[in-house]
Amino acid sequence: MSFFLVFFAIALIGLAVLIGTGTASKVFRGRRGQDDGGLRGLEDGFDEPVANLPPVLLPAGAEPSDVDRLRFAIGLRGYRMDQVDQVLDELRDQLTAKDRRVSELEAALAQLRAAPEQAIE
Repeated sequence: MSFFLVFFAIALIGLAVLIGTGTASKVFRGRRGQDDGGLRGLEDGFDEPVANLPPVLLPAGAEPSDVDRLRFAIGLRGYRMDQVDQVLDELRDQLTAKDRRVSELEAALAQLRAAPEQAIE
């Protein structure tokens, strides 16, 4: 009989903790209009994410400084910040290298276009 009373007391304490923290409503909630076959108690307890933050976008003509100013919101199950920072740093460096190369090629093209004009004179 004492084993039953101890088990009953533990069950009551657990139920009081669930109700007190509000976890019971999250665990046993059901989605309206959705037939889940009677498995409403097997949800993970997390609410659906709310899209209340604006999307993170780069401008059409992204510059390396745009990548430096780029910031993402921190989330519970988000990406590792050090990996995101590493990729963004690499992207900035690649954009800088491409911009430098485009400038070099434009200068060389301008020289080639100017060379025939100088030969004619």
